[in-house]
Amino acid sequence: MNKLSKLVELAPDDVAMLEAVTARSRKYAARQDVICEGDRPGPVFVLLEGWACRYKILPSGTRQVMAFLMPGHSCDLHVNILAEMDHSIQAISPAMIATISRSEMQEILDDYPNIARAMYAAQPIDEATMRAWIVSMGRRSSIERAAYLMCELYVRARSIGLADDDSFAFPLSQRILADALGMTAVHINRVLKELQLRGATELNRGSPDIIDPIKRVQIAGFDENYLHRRLNNTF
Repeated sequence: MNKLSKLVELAPDDVAMLEAVTARSRKYAARQDVICEGDRPGPVFVLLEGWACRYKILPSGTRQVMAFLMPGHSCDLHVNILAEMDHSIQAISPAMIATISRSEMQEILDDYPNIARAMYAAQPIDEATMRAWIVSMGRRSSIERAAYLMCELYVRARSIGLADDDSFAFPLSQRILADALGMTAVHINRVLKELQLRGATELNRGSPDIIDPIKRVQIAGFDENYLHRRLNNTF
């Protein structure tokens, strides 16, 4: 709800419809797959609580995380035009996910233009985020790449009320960060320790906490323009 309302002003009727259509939800455990590569696409998934990710497994058995999903994220609005999923979606933390049938979703898009505008607006933002990840993987140094991703996740989390002004505890293990950043476990550990030495991060049980967003922005050269959701006094 918070995510869509940041993109388009929703009327009370819009909010009531979203609450009704997401009432049917299911709990997922951490590391439980929501849908797997090769599965036939089904309903639209809406993440209500927790974090999830999109990923692919390579023939070697290594994994590449391609996106992180936060509450309010609807998964694969148009994927039903494909015969099968080309990637998997997995809960990172304990999660609550609602399912909306394709027929219900089409009715909502037809009858509630504000919701339709918000959901369509979210798609190019996701595409812009993917482009930013490609740039990071291709041209940023390891420490810049890690700092950039953490800045992005901080801004996204703060925009939906999951982070405060000064700090943010990631629900992400070093292994998941390594899979997202194209690093080994040893490499990401060195990078996080360097960020800690620079005063931008603290390691809490192996997971990074942001303690100085401004310092991290400076390290990464971060520009949130691609998220198309500039917040007042974000940093």
